[in-house]
Amino acid sequence: QVQLVESGGGLVQAGGSLRLSCAASGFSLDDYAITWFRQAPGQERKEISCITNIGSTNYADPVKGRFTISRDSAKNTVSLQMNLLKLEDTAVYYCAAVKPSWPRHSCPLEYDYWGQGTQVTVSS
Repeated sequence: QVQLVESGGGLVQAGGSLRLSCAASGFSLDDYAITWFRQAPGQERKEISCITNIGSTNYADPVKGRFTISRDSAKNTVSLQMNLLKLEDTAVYYCAAVKPSWPRHSCPLEYDYWGQGTQVTVSS
């Protein structure tokens, strides 16, 4: 069965860290672009970081310098290391994957697979 599963969410104090993982089953992530999104209550889903099929990484301004995306081919996962967490980072975090038809430096616009999401709550 082809699926993406996020893990690593939880409750953390402001200033703390969490590491989210996006694990793929049924396919290899190696040739895929993976993007992390988040959706806070009452807000639209927003793209926050991606790693492309050629290893380029991109970050949204609110997380730049605090979050790091990386790929582990051996584990078939993509992780999002989140440091210096802020209250406004509270959201459900989703990963999505697509296999681009050509090498990409920027985040894709459409995706083939989505995970179910993992809750991140940052407290004061």
